[in-house]
Amino acid sequence: MKHAYLILAHGSYTLLQRLVSTIDDERNDIFVHIDRKQQELPRLQVKHSSLFLLDEERVSVFWGDVSVVAAEFALMAFAHKHGDYAYYHLLSGVDLPLKSQNAIHDFFETHQGKEFIGFYDGADLSASLVRKVQRYHLFAQDFRGSGLVFLAKRIVRACAIRIQELLGIKRHINIRFAKGTQWWSLTGSLIEQLLSKQDEILSLYKHTFCADEIAIQTYVYNSPFMAQVFAPEDEAKSSLRHIGWRDGALYDWTRADYEDLTRSTALFARKFNEEDPDFLDSIIELNHDKS
Repeated sequence: MKHAYLILAHGSYTLLQRLVSTIDDERNDIFVHIDRKQQELPRLQVKHSSLFLLDEERVSVFWGDVSVVAAEFALMAFAHKHGDYAYYHLLSGVDLPLKSQNAIHDFFETHQGKEFIGFYDGADLSASLVRKVQRYHLFAQDFRGSGLVFLAKRIVRACAIRIQELLGIKRHINIRFAKGTQWWSLTGSLIEQLLSKQDEILSLYKHTFCADEIAIQTYVYNSPFMAQVFAPEDEAKSSLRHIGWRDGALYDWTRADYEDLTRSTALFARKFNEEDPDFLDSIIELNHDKS
């Protein structure tokens, strides 16, 4: 059963190489998208997998903008043209597996046909969806930045959102939106359906905020594939990702979290940094099958 690993990266190339090495297996093909804004591309090495670094298909990615989803689709389309895969795994370049490739392939063999994507169900879900995708966000490529021009755009955007709130303006009121972590492991059948709707999905999420948390979940939620979601009531379990959220902020795992990571039943964890190579090596050691 062949798998495709789709990696979104924009730097931290030493860590990216560590990730690539942990998934380097003859049963996997690896596809890497580097943000088009990056001039320097990594020289990644593999021994067993086929490795593909997207070139002309690269997208300039802006945090919070639909360009993040466009980069995901670029990876999906490139991989789909290359081969037939049972599962596609979306990772960031600062993720690492917590299990060996034998364990990961055994898991998906056991649960073949299930879709591994997380759905958030917090008390603030409805308000969050209205704010992120049902209001019109100006300057959607400038959610992060600095300087006076950025500040001016931020003020104008906030005023525009407030006016929409006061006037009760909401877009796409007939769509049942859903939300969850951006990172997933999906069947080839679902990827084919997503690619058939690519233009429609990207158009829908123009001038929204953080569509990468919403676009794929919404498609799945409103499709027959929802019946195959592994654990729709548990976002972390269903996505197979152990993500370092702490007080609403994304936290980099450190050696203080080692025991937590070793106890995790998730297959992948995010996110890491390059500051402690020995800690990274200890996590990578978890990927080795014990004889």
